[in-house]
Amino acid sequence: MMNFSYTRAETVADAISAVSGDPGARYIAGGTNLVDLMKYDVERPGRLVDITRLPLRDIEATPAGGLRIGALVPNSDLAYDPRVERDYPLLASAILAGASAQLRNAATTGGNLLQRTRCYYFYDVGTPCNKRAPGSGCGAIGGVNRIHAILGAGDSCIATHPSDMCVALAALEAVVHVVGPEGERTIAFEDFHRLPGDRPEIDNTLKHGEMITAVELPAPRFGPRHTYVKLRDRLSYAFALVSVAAGLEMDGETIREARIALGGVAHKPWRVPEAEALLSGQKPSRELFGAAAERLLQGAQGQGENDFKIELARRAVIRALGQAAAGTPQVQSDKAIN
Repeated sequence: MMNFSYTRAETVADAISAVSGDPGARYIAGGTNLVDLMKYDVERPGRLVDITRLPLRDIEATPAGGLRIGALVPNSDLAYDPRVERDYPLLASAILAGASAQLRNAATTGGNLLQRTRCYYFYDVGTPCNKRAPGSGCGAIGGVNRIHAILGAGDSCIATHPSDMCVALAALEAVVHVVGPEGERTIAFEDFHRLPGDRPEIDNTLKHGEMITAVELPAPRFGPRHTYVKLRDRLSYAFALVSVAAGLEMDGETIREARIALGGVAHKPWRVPEAEALLSGQKPSRELFGAAAERLLQGAQGQGENDFKIELARRAVIRALGQAAAGTPQVQSDKAIN
């Protein structure tokens, strides 16, 4: 690990000033991802600005009937907050499906959004990786790629975003609040993460010096008609091969509206509004859910070792929509899939 300077910010303005004025500076809070990357020599910030003392730990009701979640709210606190458990159980379930209890106690809401990929080549500085060293190539293409993307990838990068929480936030259509040298702005969750394109080293649409201050959820929806299904190589503490966050609004036996997001398959949580629209006004059926899955996975392409993910994702979508329609969401304390 290289030498770096350390500053503890006492105000949001001080933190922004410290980072925006230094191209090598980074914010740090829980550090559950950044510190690992520094140990592996993947990230080499010259300065860390500690934001853990900033007043960003509240969960507050919004005038629109939703919740505003401070960027420093620990994942465990968020998952077990009574308002989240009652009104946004999809989010609580996704958080509890990820990491370990110890990591959830340290990891923050804002930091979860900023996780970097767990690609083997990204972590190994002795191998080519366009995300870590632009222009060096992608070792995963033609290499070991069992965990890699089947959607939204390109010739420069086939990594996936590792977060479980972000998949639920995508389905819930959250909004990200940020502040930076140019003031405050909001970013629709759909627009926060980006696909690799020809700049795979850029994970999101934040500008240097901007800091996440909160994530806002709209008014509650779905009720019991939701689920978070996570398929992985082992039953605990593993990243998703494929995950599905699904929520349905029902009028009797008819689907009024649907939201579906996939994890473990792309550079960002994957949503296709056209697939969701296929479900509107229809009665739940395996055939209908299969059609939605096919639309979600349109254009999916394997890289050899990860070809199985395409069929796995199709089956996961059908299973998740069936759970949501029946009002029998996946219980994260029971790792067996319902």
